[in-house]
Amino acid sequence: MIPATQESRPRGIFVMEPRRIRLGDVIDDYCSRCRLIMNHGVVGMVGDEVRKVRCNTCLSEHVYRHGELPARRKREAGKLFDEVLKGIQKPEEAPPPPPQKPESPHRRLYTIRRATGKGSIKGSK
Repeated sequence: MIPATQESRPRGIFVMEPRRIRLGDVIDDYCSRCRLIMNHGVVGMVGDEVRKVRCNTCLSEHVYRHGELPARRKREAGKLFDEVLKGIQKPEEAPPPPPQKPESPHRRLYTIRRATGKGSIKGSK
């Protein structure tokens, strides 16, 4: 007779039961020093529960956090920045810039003037 648990599964598929965690096993957890989820070795257990782990990267020991990332810190700087901006009066609108002169189509490149500053070398004597 086949046990009831195997009758419901298709033939040839076997489900492995998860192995119990023991001291020294490597598990993933959030490391407070590395600030990443890293491999950790189990250091302390109470019954079947993991209590303490040691990071295999930085070797720091900490309480087992079940691989959960800590809550993100809310930045106080944003609130303070908004308060400062509220206290500052908006500047009055600046007058529009004067219209720019249109550039002449004939640009004078490499204009050479005499030391006296009168006219150019070309054609003047």
